[in-house]
Amino acid sequence: MKALIIAAGQGKRLRPIGDTKPLVTLLGLGLIERVILTAKKSGIKEFCIVTGYNGEKIREKLSDGKKYGVNIQYVKNDLWTKGNAFSILKARDHFKESFVLLMADHNYDHRILNELLKTKIEKDECILCVDKNPGDHLNINDATKVRTVDHRIDIIGKDLSDYNCIDTGIFICNPIIFDVLEESITKGDEGLSGGIKILAERHKMRYMSLGDNFWIDVDDKTDRKNAEILICNKLKKDTDGPVSKILNRPISLRITKLLLKTGITPNQISVLSTVIGLVGASFFFSGEYFYLILGGILIHIHSIVDGCDGEVARLKLRQTKYGGWLDSVLDRYVDAAIVLGLAYGYWSITGDTTIWIIGFFALIGTFLNSYTADKYDSIFRNGDMAKRSKFRMGRDVRLLLITIGALTNQILIILIILAVISNFEAIRRLIVFRNKLDDDKQTMNSEFIN
Repeated sequence: MKALIIAAGQGKRLRPIGDTKPLVTLLGLGLIERVILTAKKSGIKEFCIVTGYNGEKIREKLSDGKKYGVNIQYVKNDLWTKGNAFSILKARDHFKESFVLLMADHNYDHRILNELLKTKIEKDECILCVDKNPGDHLNINDATKVRTVDHRIDIIGKDLSDYNCIDTGIFICNPIIFDVLEESITKGDEGLSGGIKILAERHKMRYMSLGDNFWIDVDDKTDRKNAEILICNKLKKDTDGPVSKILNRPISLRITKLLLKTGITPNQISVLSTVIGLVGASFFFSGEYFYLILGGILIHIHSIVDGCDGEVARLKLRQTKYGGWLDSVLDRYVDAAIVLGLAYGYWSITGDTTIWIIGFFALIGTFLNSYTADKYDSIFRNGDMAKRSKFRMGRDVRLLLITIGALTNQILIILIILAVISNFEAIRRLIVFRNKLDDDKQTMNSEFIN
């Protein structure tokens, strides 16, 4: 399915930030870049963009879309000072089948579009995604209000006093939209809402609720600030360990916001984090307390920076399977170097060979925790088991324990603790997984009997 993006307006309220609204940056990406890349996550790779004010700058920035992995066509709207119905009509020749309609200044969760694309639609109707529980970050006075009845939209307009949801500007439309927009323009209504009203009167305008997914219309500096907060809050994961939630994430986010202003890539950040970790681990090999302190500090810095690659990737919508795999592999090298460095340093100072046995079990437990982490998270991400088994000891906790051990010069004790709790965690996950399989089997048997 193709997408039509309206990007013709002037956006006067954002002029203090940038003279071309669709190109105003939000966490390292232009507003329209975010719209395109978010839609791409839902499988859309064909775009038609209607430009007007400063259209040349938009076309120069986006070009043909190849750098985003999509194809972009442009339509020029010389009547951009009029209502947005004219922008949509200008693209009429490019759409003979149903299409997605998006606004260049609306940021949204890609899961909204995922659900919308699954919805069946008749040829003579359109679907609008609505927000039934608008957050405090939305400017309700400026929003387009919607009143729904059963499964359809009853009426739409900015001045409605009796409404039960908000227009998000995310549509699936059929070519019928062009006909009703022409009709609404002849009646004096030049906005998109005019066409929606006509479809609503014919009982041909359906809606889909966005649920808990977020969206925001970025019209001014306050909206952009609120959008940054919303998007950054989405970086927090249910699987974040206590150290990540309380200590690492608040710091890494500050670093990430600075990195977004540079051209550094997520994979480059992964490599940088690895170098910091390996340098820190190298200090452990001396066994001397001064170098243990230096190593401990660097290991915790590595732990913080290790979160920046994923944050930059998600904020710039550049997540790749290879990037996640690369980060995981590099982390294992650092983990091995840390445990080996601690064991060797302790042995070189004390001559106690027992440390090698303890270090071996600490390393095995560390690798098992990392190996089982993704599988464990995927199994227990949803449902009752997620609530009962939400906690897991992650890498953030292990690295903090190592930092504490290095700073307090208690290498033997910390490696013992690490060996015990990491292997205990691996065994715990096996038991929980087995219990879940038994529960699933009982559920299937019960459904079969019933």
